[in-house]
Amino acid sequence: MSRSTVAIPVFILFLAIWEGFCRTTGIPAFLLPAPSRIAVTMAASGPLLLRHGFVTLWEIALGVTGAVAVAVPLALAMFALPGFERSLTPFLVTSQAVPVFALAPILVFWLGYGMASKVLVAGLVIFFPITVALLDGLKSCDPDLDDLFVLMGAPFAVRLRLLYLPQAMPWFLSGLRVGVTVSTIGAVIGEWVGAQEGLGYLMLQGNARLRTDLVFAAITVLSGMGLALWFGIGALENKFLAWRGIPSRNALPARRPSP
Repeated sequence: MSRSTVAIPVFILFLAIWEGFCRTTGIPAFLLPAPSRIAVTMAASGPLLLRHGFVTLWEIALGVTGAVAVAVPLALAMFALPGFERSLTPFLVTSQAVPVFALAPILVFWLGYGMASKVLVAGLVIFFPITVALLDGLKSCDPDLDDLFVLMGAPFAVRLRLLYLPQAMPWFLSGLRVGVTVSTIGAVIGEWVGAQEGLGYLMLQGNARLRTDLVFAAITVLSGMGLALWFGIGALENKFLAWRGIPSRNALPARRPSP
């Protein structure tokens, strides 16, 4: 039985229990709207949700692009230069230890209420998992293959292109899949702090007007984005890496390139 075959009935059962709870308890809609009310709101506010959803999606796309553009060369540099990795690792960990909510107001103050601050917040959220995943993938190269390339006289640049990067691609795509999913968090947090459009802005407006159904409608659209991004990267992973399989991440010891 496939995962979707199990997930769909479970999701329908969850919605049915939610709907039944709202109808039997008579809980006010501003506290917890029923799924049917959320569906009606989504249908009535479709153009509004699409307009703000496109803004958030564009922020996510730019944040992912910027994070990958920085994470890939940084991971390569840390792999090639162990001393650089040791000196930079504390800063990377610290960047993730600081709550995004603490950084977002500062970034908005520096960059304004436009899209730049939201893109930067989204990129900061996903930068760390992509960097770490690619670095771990590079260090997990098969030591026997590494020794073979060294014996054949292949320089580091050749080994990087023909051995290390192909071996690390499953790790990189897995980190990217996790990163693009949580990038929605960064974009919305940036919009909460200061924005004039986007799903986060729409949530704040709905909450201020006690339009909880609109808040849930925006959350539904945002969840759909996260699922689409997750399965989209997964489809790319299956397409481009199906020929070589996904290696076990615990089967090979971490190893640096041979000198």
